[in-house]
Amino acid sequence: MRTVNKVILIGNVTKDPVIKETENSKKLALFTIATNRYFKTNEGDNKSEAEFHNCVAWGGLAERVEKFLLKWKLVYAEWRLKTRIIEKEDGEKVYKTEIVISNLIFLNKRSDFDEGDAGEFEDLDDDKF
Repeated sequence: MRTVNKVILIGNVTKDPVIKETENSKKLALFTIATNRYFKTNEGDNKSEAEFHNCVAWGGLAERVEKFLLKWKLVYAEWRLKTRIIEKEDGEKVYKTEIVISNLIFLNKRSDFDEGDAGEFEDLDDDKF
């Protein structure tokens, strides 16, 4: 049986991305996208609840994120969930679920970006990670 692991988000970047490099000199970009859920309470009041999604982009996409993506920018992002197990020094295991991004579209007007050509970016070669 086939399974599906696909995430689609439209939200705002909460802070400037953090850029890192692996030991093999492959770039990765870490950033968080905030989304809101709107609902009515049992009493009929309108409420909203923010959700913060940890995202990672690899390779060429990470380079474009480093160049163009800034805090508060509105983006469309998609691909898959990935859970990493991080073992602390004391042996405790911490599970961190992230969205591995392969398609990122900047939704702000082009004039909102500081430099260069920003728009739609894809990076489909990150299956190694």
